[in-house]
Amino acid sequence: MFTLSTWPPPKRLANRRQRQSPAALIGSLAFLIDDDQMRAGYEAMKESNPMIIKKRTLPVVADAPPAFHLLAKPTGSTCNINCTYCFFLSKEALYPNEKTRMSDETLEAYIRQLLESHQTPEVTIAWQGGEPTLMRLEFFRKAVEIADKYKKPDQSLLHTFQTNGILLDDEWGTFFKENNFLVGLSVDGPRDIHDRYRVDRGERGTFDRVMKGWEVLRRHKVDLNILCTVHAFNENRGREVYRFFRDELNAEFIQFIPIVERASRETIQMANQGWAEQAGRKRLLYTQSGTLVTERSVGARQYGQFLADVFDEWVRDDVASVFVQLFDVTLEAYFGRNLLCIHAPTCGDAPVLEHNGDLYSCDHFVEPKYKLGNIFEKHMLELVASPQQRCFGSQKQDSLTAQCKRCEFLSLCNGGCPKDRFSLSRDGEPGHNYLCPGLELFFRHTRPAMSTMAELLKHGRAPYDIMALMKASDERRVSGRATDDGSRVET
Repeated sequence: MFTLSTWPPPKRLANRRQRQSPAALIGSLAFLIDDDQMRAGYEAMKESNPMIIKKRTLPVVADAPPAFHLLAKPTGSTCNINCTYCFFLSKEALYPNEKTRMSDETLEAYIRQLLESHQTPEVTIAWQGGEPTLMRLEFFRKAVEIADKYKKPDQSLLHTFQTNGILLDDEWGTFFKENNFLVGLSVDGPRDIHDRYRVDRGERGTFDRVMKGWEVLRRHKVDLNILCTVHAFNENRGREVYRFFRDELNAEFIQFIPIVERASRETIQMANQGWAEQAGRKRLLYTQSGTLVTERSVGARQYGQFLADVFDEWVRDDVASVFVQLFDVTLEAYFGRNLLCIHAPTCGDAPVLEHNGDLYSCDHFVEPKYKLGNIFEKHMLELVASPQQRCFGSQKQDSLTAQCKRCEFLSLCNGGCPKDRFSLSRDGEPGHNYLCPGLELFFRHTRPAMSTMAELLKHGRAPYDIMALMKASDERRVSGRATDDGSRVET
């Protein structure tokens, strides 16, 4: 399963790198305490310095997942811009007196434990923020060296990196290319859309600076994707946003992420002001609570219509040349494969690591009650396999509303992300997905074409054949010979 930050999937990237040879450095170290005197000294040091590296023994954990996707936040919530809708800026309140920078000790413990925990040939090392470039390039050079040291002989590594692009230069571009990084760049659309919410600390738009970062990545031929949020300002401009990415940026991979900011009656006024530190007011810690949404949040049906508008453009012109994450995973779901955590039956295999080694259940649930522990106190495999985390993951399926259970699109959606389950169902049942009307609109709208692409694949044909079929269908519709009964496009 891949999550929002790891897309396109590794196999697709590998196809683009057939002429490249991966790094093949293998190394391992063991930290051993042999005699009683040394062991006593070690225990004393451990008491005075809890960050000391412990004896490396991989715990035996029953029912541990063979793989999971961990997002590491080496700068915590610290960022060099001040996006109005970025709830993670508020997480600074969890570590008010700390310099939120990952230490070398935490870096090594994180990567070592991650590679030890995986029983799969492919492992993703994912960096997110805050803004990870604030750690500077030397930190990530060290990360690559550590990963090469600890990786198993049969493991291949994919490094991913989500950034706002502001600090990127040719040195970063060279590094990313040489080490086969997959880089996600946050762009919300053309200048006026992007600059609406993605501003710096002086409330200035960041579009021009982000475009310089984009040019750096393109110039160095770095594997990259666009991460675009869908919110109140661009929700009715789906085709425009998509065409900008396709025609102006020549983007090949695109993710569309809905902005849904929860609030309560008590917090909505402050939440509408944004999550960053502001003079004269106490920072509001964002938590997944409340049944209201901010004025920046995307409307539920509008989100679905945005996706449908993009799909109508894509399915006629761009299949196999532009890849949109939700379209990819929806088609996979027609074969019973749920590749994205958001639309999988259960979750819990996408924890997040803070700068100091604290592990939380999910990127969207970095708050005290979802803290699993610290990797210096327990191996991350134990934390990921803990009853607390397994319960967190299974609760997604166990808490489906009756409306969800009888929905014709349940196999495609599975109730969506738990963070968005704060609305009432049609039956008045709480805990229903806020985005449900939009997701239902999207799945219903795309079903004829998606079903056809699935049939094409089953018969050994390429999905892009849908474009010729859509053209023929459109021509029949114009001539009055096509029906409008929602039937599948004929193959």
